[in-house]
Amino acid sequence: MTKRKQKKSKTSSHLLTYIAWTLAFVTVILASLAIGYYLGFNDAQSQAKEQMSSKEKKRLAVLKKLEDASKEDKKSVNTRLKEVLKEAPQKKEEDLDARHEYDPNKLAKPPVREKIKIVSPDQKPKLAIILDDVSVRSQVEAIKNLNLPLTMSFLPPSKHRPNSAKLAQNESFYMVHLPMEAMSFTKEEPFTLRVDDSQDKISNRIQKLKELFPKVRYINNHTGSKFTSNERAVNKLIYELKKNNINFIDSRTIADTKVPKVMKNYGMKYIGRDVFLDHHSDKNYVKSQIKRAIKIAKEHGTAIAIGHPHKNTLLAIKESKELLREVDLVRVNRIY
Repeated sequence: MTKRKQKKSKTSSHLLTYIAWTLAFVTVILASLAIGYYLGFNDAQSQAKEQMSSKEKKRLAVLKKLEDASKEDKKSVNTRLKEVLKEAPQKKEEDLDARHEYDPNKLAKPPVREKIKIVSPDQKPKLAIILDDVSVRSQVEAIKNLNLPLTMSFLPPSKHRPNSAKLAQNESFYMVHLPMEAMSFTKEEPFTLRVDDSQDKISNRIQKLKELFPKVRYINNHTGSKFTSNERAVNKLIYELKKNNINFIDSRTIADTKVPKVMKNYGMKYIGRDVFLDHHSDKNYVKSQIKRAIKIAKEHGTAIAIGHPHKNTLLAIKESKELLREVDLVRVNRIY
């Protein structure tokens, strides 16, 4: 009996020892896991912090770039516009505008047209500003830097401006500034339409323009005092433009323009310029012409002003942004 009790006691002692060792082993395992988890958690936290720090650095870098870009964008437009005619052929300022084709006394009265109906107090009169003679990239960039809906009218390509048509194709909307024969202008463009051109020749010129400028829907005349004052010549041109669904905007470079009469004969609405912005290149003069264009728009409901991508013209437009809020400044296709 005593031996059996001793045997049981030893067995129980061994069992307790095994249990103790097992518990100790489990405790060690759990402690190792806990330590490993803690260390891993700390590593994960550190990695997460590093990733967050990296992302924050990237975010701050992006913000800095945007801020720098914004500062650069806010630089005076004077600096940008110094390059406006950099790529243009070397001409004197007086050769770049249309003063030889413009008589301010005879053309002071705007073209006759119907007034638009103002249907609500919020509706503003519409003003379109066309910038003629666009032909090189620096001009396009300077115009677009103004962030205004200005209408660019591109000259056909020439030896000095081989890329004008390619530049136009990058724009969603543009016009073509078609050279026409003038009374006394001697520096004629190679693509100029002349009074004695046949119907076939004019037709071929318009087809060629459509190849160069596939999206063309509006054309206005470059110079053209002699051509637009000749009813027969105008008739040939308008016939061809109507056939090709192209609108003509009369730059009104001469008081005796026959375009209104021919347009009426074809049952078409006459569209003509109201104001030349830069007959004189002085910035204050251009600003006064912008005011005049706004006044005409208010009186008639719509108005069209024509200028050129000269530095002072673009500066005057930029400095008149607040004034231009009085009208709805739109591209010309929003008027007619």
